[in-house]
Formats: sequence, structure tokens, C-alpha cells
Amino acid sequence: MYLRRKMSTGTNTKATADLTASEKRVLLALNEEVEECDPGALSAKTRINEDAVLQAAFMLAQKGLCTIKETDRVFYRLTEEGENYAEAGLPERIALDYIRDRGRVTIEDLKAAFGTTSANIAINWLLKKKWARIERRASDNVLTPIAQPCGAEPDELILKYLAGGESDRELLIEQVTKASEVEEAELNDLLSQQNSRKLIEKYARVEREIAITEVGKDVLSPGISIDEEIAQLTPELIRTGMWKGLKFKRYDVNISSKEVFAAKKHPYQRILDRMRRIFTDMGFTEIKGELVQSAFWNFDALFVPQDHPAREMQDTFYLSMRKPIDAPEELIKKVKEMHEHGGSINSTGWGGEWRSELGEELLLRTHTTAVTVRYLASHPEPPVKVFSIDRVYRRETIDPTHIPEFDQLEGIVMDKGVTFSNLLGYLATFYRKMGFPSIRFRPGYFPYTEPSVEVEVYMQERGWIELGGAGVFREEVTNPVGVKYPVLAWGLGIGRLAMLSLGLTDIRDLYHSDIDWLRKERVFR
Repeated sequence: MYLRRKMSTGTNTKATADLTASEKRVLLALNEEVEECDPGALSAKTRINEDAVLQAAFMLAQKGLCTIKETDRVFYRLTEEGENYAEAGLPERIALDYIRDRGRVTIEDLKAAFGTTSANIAINWLLKKKWARIERRASDNVLTPIAQPCGAEPDELILKYLAGGESDRELLIEQVTKASEVEEAELNDLLSQQNSRKLIEKYARVEREIAITEVGKDVLSPGISIDEEIAQLTPELIRTGMWKGLKFKRYDVNISSKEVFAAKKHPYQRILDRMRRIFTDMGFTEIKGELVQSAFWNFDALFVPQDHPAREMQDTFYLSMRKPIDAPEELIKKVKEMHEHGGSINSTGWGGEWRSELGEELLLRTHTTAVTVRYLASHPEPPVKVFSIDRVYRRETIDPTHIPEFDQLEGIVMDKGVTFSNLLGYLATFYRKMGFPSIRFRPGYFPYTEPSVEVEVYMQERGWIELGGAGVFREEVTNPVGVKYPVLAWGLGIGRLAMLSLGLTDIRDLYHSDIDWLRKERVFR
């Protein structure tokens, strides 16, 4: 049953007649307060939910009956990684204690004790903080302590004070400066550094204080009545006729409705789709390949010497098994001869003995060129015009510009009469269509292309930025697979290009599930 309840403190004025029941309750609650009141306190006092209180307060403010003071405050809290470090300690602190306890520790010892990823992080920060240095002794790289931090360092104090929950910027700065005697300017730099390290996350929160105005007090002085209001006319009210004695809640058509977010593709996926459209519009065909490749296709077929640093364990993810090389015997023989003495062409090769067992090793591909060269071997006759956008893997230390798993855009063109100028034309067209009009090419070096170039684009805020490499396949690559015509090839970093297109400074944000960013990021057309 819907009842009407009336609270009278005098005669209604015209001003109070225009107020809703919620606005009247909020105004009465504000009138009882000596100082400004926040929405949470008003909600508890009026027994109206906080969103409705805030809505009523804004309506009262429009009528000049109250004031709303908004303050933007910056808060910090620990990420999951930061919570782990707050509990266990920073990797560099643990590593320093480990080194001091043992006296002599090599980089390999540290990796064996803590794992490659954790050890690399620890070494990076040991050197950056100048707590240790690397010395070459015999055939080993030895970590030697050069400083003994006295007590907790400021970054450790930051983790300590945030371990109990969130903290606003002013309080955190006050706590850390008192405990470490560090200057506020230095602490501001440290907070920025910690934010890039992804141990803490910064966010802003708007705090509101609401107070009644003199006009609001004047409106209340004659007294007001509060009538219960209904927001919906139901069949029961119509049937019983009770609607005649009730007051309906007014609706303001000028108030913005609740924001609705339509479904859309992830911004990074839209960029990948855009790249595919550009190359297909230029007449290319997309190809795919296996994530796991043999070292033969990933390195040997591309004329990468078997002692090249890129083939080492610290650069490549190897599987703990081998498999016979999945290529014709004649092709394997030609690749072997090309490495050892240059085969039947005017080349000296790399010399030494090419070992087939090294080519049998399985690995997560380090570039998609392994896919395109394999495609070329099965399609040696012109024309060939293909590209590949796919995932590659390298042992990279995770930081704002590097991750061990990322995407690469690979392409090749093989035809009679194609030249180096055609290669530059394809790349220039691609980057201009991606929104980068200023492009330049600088000489580069890659084991499997000659001539080779590095592609750079210009950003107003950041200058020239390198985004990938390209060149013409050497005859040492094309001859064994039976190709007799020039092959233009390129391998472009997609992640860095996507960061520039989306205005990001950390490549990890491409994969971070930030629903607010995903909703607000514009749709590319």
C-alpha cells in the first residue's frame, strides 16, 4: 500500500514547492550541520543512497541552495607484484644479502638461485642503485657489492606504508620524508619511477564537501513539508484510484542520462585489423605458420651462423627436445654447403663445420621470417607477395618497452625486376596509411639481408623512433631454396607502433584489462 506522510514545520513557500522529497531531506540535513558535509555522511543521516544524495545536492546547487566544493586527490596503492615485494622484499635487496653472505657470486649463480627473470630484475636494480658492480674474473662475470644501504631505502618505505592499504599522496610523502630524510622533489621522482616499475598504481579520486548557503537557510526558515513521492504509476494504483492522493516525482529532461558503453573491439585488435587491410589492399596475401620451429628454419635457412649470439639460451626459448629437420635432404645439403664455404655462388660462407644437430633443436620462433622463408621454399616461382602478423618470443627483461611475447609484421615480395626502391615504397606507403607521414630509412645490418635498412618514424614529442628492419634477401638465403629473383623482406615491431598510435608509454598497457581505458578509447575508422 502507498501512504502519504507529511512532516510540517510551517507554511510552504514557492521555493520549497519546487523541491523534490530527496532535495528537501538533504537540505534539512545540511541545515543541521555546522561545517561542510561529505556525501557519505549525508547518506547515513538521510537514509538515502549516496548516488541519490549527490544528485539531490547538485540540483540544490543549481538553485543556489547549497555549495559543492570538489577536490581532486591523488592516491596510491600496491599492485599484485608490489604486494609480493612488500611481503618478501625487493629483488635487489634479497640479491644483495645473498651476495654478501656468499662473498663471490657470478651472474649465472644468481640466475640459478633466483631464476632468470628475477635475477635479471635484481641485477638491473643493483646496478641502477649502485649497490653492486659487475667485474670480469677469469671467464665469469662476478657481482661485487660496492655499497651497504643503511636501513630501509625510500622505495622500500613506500611499499611498507602502502602494505596496509591505500594512501593519499600528501600523507605518503610526509611519512617517507620523515623516515628517510629524503627531499620531497627526490621522492616525487621516486614515485614516478616506482609507477613505471609497476609496483604501485596511482589513481585520482574526487572528494566533495557540501554546505548549505544563506539562501538555503532562508528557504527553510518558514518551514517545509515533505511529501512521499512515487516514481512509477502501477496497475494497482490505477485500479484502486490511490494515485489521486499521491505526489509524483518530477523528471528533469535536461539531466544527462547514464552513460552507456557499446561493445567494440579491443584497440590493439583494431590496429592489427587495420594493418591487415592495408596490406591486402596492396595485393598481399596473409600466411600463417607454427609457433614452434626448428632452429634450421628459424636460423640456418636464413644464413644466421650457428655461433651467432641470437641463438644463445639467454636470447631464445628452446624446448627440451629435438626433431629431425623437416626439410628435403637436398635443401639441407645446400644450406650446409652455403654455411661452410658459400655453396655454388660467389660467397665464402661462414667457414667451419655446420652441424645438423643444432638445426634439429626446437624453439619458440624468434621472428616470423621463419614462416616467410619456409613459404618461399615451397613457392620458388614468381610472383610471391605475402605477409604475416603473428606472435614471436624472445628472452627479454620485462620493462615499459620490452616483453618476452609480442607481435611482429613480416612481409616478402619476390618477382622479376623488383628493386630496393620498391621495398622503400611499400614501407613508406604502409606507415603513411598508419598515420605517420614523416618516415626515414637508415642503413642497418642483418645476417640475411643486404642492403639492409632500419625504418624510423617521427613523433613531435619524442623525435625519431625506430620501428623495424628491412632489406633484400642475400643470395646465401635465396639460392638454397631455389629462388632466382630478388626478394624484398621486412620485419616490423607492431607493439611499439601500437603504443605510438594509442598514446601509450608502457607496452604492457596493450594487454592490461583496464575496463575504463577500453571503454573510453576511440574507435579507429
